[in-house]
Amino acid sequence: MTDRTRAHVYVSGRVQGVYFRATTRDTAREHGVDGWVRNLDDGRVEAVFEGDRDDVEAMVEFCHEGSPAANVAGVDVEWSDPEGEDGFEIRR
Repeated sequence: MTDRTRAHVYVSGRVQGVYFRATTRDTAREHGVDGWVRNLDDGRVEAVFEGDRDDVEAMVEFCHEGSPAANVAGVDVEWSDPEGEDGFEIRR
């Protein structure tokens, strides 16, 4: 049995219009992480990652850098039990 966890992440900085969501989706799929990512009206990006603890931690670390054109100012993370996300998608 795997040690699954959930991270709810809010990323601030220049993170919209720089392929942050697409890069997050592709990276999450490479790590086998389930969840979603979306832009917020206040300029931040919100994401949920569920999966093996090591893979989810890798995704949280990824958020500190983001896509090549991003300029991340901060990452807030809330850890909790998984809720059964399946696959990874970009939400509108």
